[in-house]
Amino acid sequence: MSQPFDTDITDHLLSTTRAVRKRLDLERPVEPEVLLDCIRIATQAPSGSNAQGWRFVIVTDPDKRARMAELYRAGGAPYMKWASENSPADEQAARVMGSARHLVEIIDQVPVLVVPCIEGRVTDIRHAAAFFGSIHPAIWSFQLALRSRGLGSVWTTFHLQHEEEAAELLGIPADVTQAALLPVAYTIGTDFRPAKRRPVEEITYWDSWGHTVD
Repeated sequence: MSQPFDTDITDHLLSTTRAVRKRLDLERPVEPEVLLDCIRIATQAPSGSNAQGWRFVIVTDPDKRARMAELYRAGGAPYMKWASENSPADEQAARVMGSARHLVEIIDQVPVLVVPCIEGRVTDIRHAAAFFGSIHPAIWSFQLALRSRGLGSVWTTFHLQHEEEAAELLGIPADVTQAALLPVAYTIGTDFRPAKRRPVEEITYWDSWGHTVD
């Protein structure tokens, strides 16, 4: 019996959809129809009680992108300061931090900023998993759809330190939650590779915490 999908293709997509910062093409415009196609895919993701409360705010206006960049930098400043004073211990961590600093510097030049939102607010921590579980799958599906079309993105949250200012700028109602900020652009090259990860045998537990299979 044949498999319903070519897993070589799907596994490649899933394992090479990276957090793209340094390889975002700042010069090439992103077509609105491509973004809508990716959001169309994203809205096939599950949502709690099938509420379908996802909303996507696409920011292309240069002035608004510049203001969002200011909020992003302000929100990220404390963390970036801490990171600069606590040098990463390994090469991969240092590379990630360098990439993060690069994004802070150029985020206003990224042609598209996407703010995924979900209707409602979390008032009880016990409901947080279900609440964000209704938007996070859609965000990841959106990022996968971008990757399959030659675009890149990175899931960021620095601007949420100033969520109210961002909401006022973009006209987002007070009863709507911003879940992330995705800088989106075509990528410079498409030769992304799987990242180095710990063996799954070390992080997978069977029947009880810490019980691995030898």
